[in-house]
Amino acid sequence: MTDIYSLAQETLQGSEFELVDVERGQGGLLRVVIDHPSGVNVDHCELVSRQLSRVFEVEDVDYHRLEVASPGVNRPLKRLADYVRFAGERVELRLYEALENQKVFRGVLHAPSDVAADEVDHDTEFVLEVEAASGGVRDLTFCFDDVEKARLDPILDFKGRKR
Repeated sequence: MTDIYSLAQETLQGSEFELVDVERGQGGLLRVVIDHPSGVNVDHCELVSRQLSRVFEVEDVDYHRLEVASPGVNRPLKRLADYVRFAGERVELRLYEALENQKVFRGVLHAPSDVAADEVDHDTEFVLEVEAASGGVRDLTFCFDDVEKARLDPILDFKGRKR
């Protein structure tokens, strides 16, 4: 899978698309998840699908069906730079080790203000502003290596217009 990920990343390098993830599914499915600064639309998926299909054919990548998709509203945070890019957003973190008998936390992510996305490393400390059960707010400080899984966790309002 690393080779396919690297191949896809190399193919998209220099384009306006960001490779988020590559995963294999049942029945020979190869799913490639991309992101774009203005959001991913169907035309983006089609363009990237054509690019990757050609490269995968030349490189003899074994798959039955290629699916190129958006990461969706609950986009996973996979790289250190994601933690800087999505600072100020609501996220859900799953830690490797429990803190106060809890592994999963939801809150607003904060990155150091004096660090650019390409300057962060595994020792950079991030803060998750978590709502405490008592109604207050507490800060959870963590490093990238403390996180098993992270994703955006926006609060969506489906109520629509009020009449």
